[in-house]
Amino acid sequence: MSPRLKGSLSRLLLVVVAASISVLAQAPPQTSSADETQPSKVDVFAGYSYLSPNGAFSGNKGITKGFTVASSYWFNKYLGGVIETGTHLGDNATFNTLTAGPTFRIPMEGLTPFGLATFGMNREAPSGIPSNTGFGFVGGGGFDLHALKRLDIRLIEAEYEYAHHNFGFIGGSPVSVRDNMGGAKISGGLVFKFGSVGPPPVPPSASCSAQPTDVFAGEPVQITTQPSNYNPKRTLTYSYTATGGKVNGTGQTVNVDTAGLAPGSYTVTSNVTDGKKGAATCSATFNVKQQRAPTVTCSANPTTVRQGDSATITADGKSEDNRPLTYKFDTTAGTVTPNGATATLSTQGAQPGPITVTCTATDDRNLSGNGQTTVTVEAPPPPPPPPPQASKINQIEFPNLKKPWRVDNTAKAILDDVALRLQREPDSRLVIVGSTDPSEKRPNLSAERAVDSKFYLTNDKGIDPSRIETRSGGTGGKIAEFWIVPAGATYQGTEPVVDETKIKPIPDHPAPKAPARRRAAAPKKPS
Repeated sequence: MSPRLKGSLSRLLLVVVAASISVLAQAPPQTSSADETQPSKVDVFAGYSYLSPNGAFSGNKGITKGFTVASSYWFNKYLGGVIETGTHLGDNATFNTLTAGPTFRIPMEGLTPFGLATFGMNREAPSGIPSNTGFGFVGGGGFDLHALKRLDIRLIEAEYEYAHHNFGFIGGSPVSVRDNMGGAKISGGLVFKFGSVGPPPVPPSASCSAQPTDVFAGEPVQITTQPSNYNPKRTLTYSYTATGGKVNGTGQTVNVDTAGLAPGSYTVTSNVTDGKKGAATCSATFNVKQQRAPTVTCSANPTTVRQGDSATITADGKSEDNRPLTYKFDTTAGTVTPNGATATLSTQGAQPGPITVTCTATDDRNLSGNGQTTVTVEAPPPPPPPPPQASKINQIEFPNLKKPWRVDNTAKAILDDVALRLQREPDSRLVIVGSTDPSEKRPNLSAERAVDSKFYLTNDKGIDPSRIETRSGGTGGKIAEFWIVPAGATYQGTEPVVDETKIKPIPDHPAPKAPARRRAAAPKKPS
């Protein structure tokens, strides 16, 4: 097949697809009775046909004068056999075809796509030379639009037509000329349909449904009758009977009043007639349910609170009958404030111990259910301990008038106890405050007393110097005070801190001074 022909055929098939989509989108729905839905047994098509032969004698010029006639016999709904004949009268050649082969269809509502592949005879009669009859093939498909019960309109039939010809004599000379024709053919026209395939028409029938199928007394039930296989040109009449309740209406859909019905099962029967011989009966059943009270679970968050705090109470109600619920809350202590399905329990004024809260769920029929939960009120905790504070634990005196800074043995015994306290409390610090008497005039004496006390604790008792702070300026007399400062506490005194880079401890026994050298006696003058 030439590239030009392939392009022509591709464009042709695109046109067929576009036409089928358009028809499917615009085809209106149709309602048919049982016998009208059966596809035909025999189809006869007759219509116009256009051929683009692309042959050696005819060339690529299209032939606009042509017709096609085809007869199809259907074995079943989808498959059959077809005989097709056609004639095309061109300027340079005339073509006649007679082919047969399988065909298929896809019956749809409003439209039937089909396809075929046929083989047989193709006669070509070029101008000026004898005709030749050779092998022919025709294959393709199209769409039939349903117009009447026995008439379709063939919108389009697009086919590929192939033929092989061998002209043995041209102009009396035994010269063999072969013509392999391959072209596109487009047809359209009318399809006449006869008979039908499939089983005989289905008799009229009806189906009934109830919605809802389970109700409580007083709730309506809708009964719907769906007829089938009736002649659509006839008017249907509906009548109903029920084993309980009152049927309101005479149409395809009616309502049943269930007021006053006892729990149990009830049946509604529908009778459908078309005024002729068409009649059908169907039934639907509904059930009247026993009323059930709602259930409710009650929960608290948190379940343990301090006295005066609040807890959230949640009621989770369920109605197996799907009824609307309202909630109520009661408490054995405190106060409860409801808000729909939740409430707030305030324990203000309640004594320590359990409080029981009752949740009640009530439906619109005044049926109710209860649930309970417990909230425990704790006793208030004891007041927190006071924050740690610095405290004075002892003091030493400096009675030595010649060495008013000296730490004597009495003072050392007291300092030994102070050292033990520091060792037992490794997180505590010590503040030493040196004091003087107003009668004492030695400068820095209070600082010296504090530094000398620290020196004993660090040098003799091994206490970390960084744990001891020295202060001066006390006015309590010839003493040094010892304040223990626990972890987290602060010494509140305002005495200045001793600058220990300037005030150094004074040894208890300072090194003696070197004796002064005597000058040599001058020699006596002779008398």
